[in-house]
Amino acid sequence: MSTEIDRRKFASLILGIAAFSGKTSVSAAAATSPRRLRLLNAHTGEKFDGFYRDQNGPLGSALTELSEFCRDFHSGAELEIDIGVIDFLSAVMDSVGADNATILSAYRTPETNAMLARTTFGVAEHSQHIFGRALDVYLGKRLTDAVTAARRMQFGGVGWYPHSGFMHIDTGPVRNWDLNESGLASLLTHRRPGHINSKAELVTGSGHLKPGMEQSGHVLPGLELSGQLLRRINP
Repeated sequence: MSTEIDRRKFASLILGIAAFSGKTSVSAAAATSPRRLRLLNAHTGEKFDGFYRDQNGPLGSALTELSEFCRDFHSGAELEIDIGVIDFLSAVMDSVGADNATILSAYRTPETNAMLARTTFGVAEHSQHIFGRALDVYLGKRLTDAVTAARRMQFGGVGWYPHSGFMHIDTGPVRNWDLNESGLASLLTHRRPGHINSKAELVTGSGHLKPGMEQSGHVLPGLELSGQLLRRINP
């Protein structure tokens, strides 16, 4: 019971401080207590289940494990994952009561990102994924509320992909966007995202990718202006 109360206090602190002081608040609040995550990598099947912070700050061994967990699965290359985006994810999960999440995409090498930008609609040429500062996340039925909570924190970028059933978070500039079957619907600051179309979700109830959805972000087959709209609004 005390653990649940602590989690609720942390989520309240995140939302309250974020509304008051902006971008640095999520990591600042995360530093106040030990933090634990339960994550599944949808592509490799690997799991991370453990503490990544204690009362003294980030745990080096856990961040090493998370960097491997979040590696570019196309090439196997690793980059030290940004502690800020991990804290962002942790805060979002707490805010909606999610005890686990599925990671669809994390670090990407420039070569992988360029390949995806050529073949996948909605991939930015200069993506925060290249710097280890972005995560594409599936949170099941909590996803819609998670998008709303993440945008309220104003900690970084929050993208909503209702057609494919995932959200993007990053620690770049504060900005929000929706991407659905009609393209880039809007760049917005305050708006409740639409509901998930369960038939289009990327992941099954067991956390595995659905057939034909092996490449996260592949939301709009046949659309040719891959990433161009995103580059125009987010140079």
